[in-house]
Amino acid sequence: MRSVAMVLIAAVAVLHLYILVLEMFLWRTPAGRRRFRLTPEKAEATAALAANQGLYNGFLAAGLWWALLGNSAELFPRATFFLCCVLVAGVYGGLTVMRSILAVQALPAALALAALWLSR
Repeated sequence: MRSVAMVLIAAVAVLHLYILVLEMFLWRTPAGRRRFRLTPEKAEATAALAANQGLYNGFLAAGLWWALLGNSAELFPRATFFLCCVLVAGVYGGLTVMRSILAVQALPAALALAALWLSR
């Protein structure tokens, strides 16, 4: 179960790196606008906010990689903390911004967290 947990944690970390790229670098592009259902004007007006969000997603990814690649004795507390952060952000985003965030962000974090706790 530990291997499953580590794979799921890595998947959540990769997902958040992808979100970083979308929000920081692709927000104004057709692909970014399509993903977030934005007009060119709305994308331009919100680009700085999106870049800030992307940076935070990068911090979440970095924390998960730190948990995975750091001292194995610290995997459980570090991964638990960062997965809980992702889960809370995903639930909040799903309730306030777009329902699909629940499935895209919160669900993978919850699955990784469950696997991590079951691996203990």
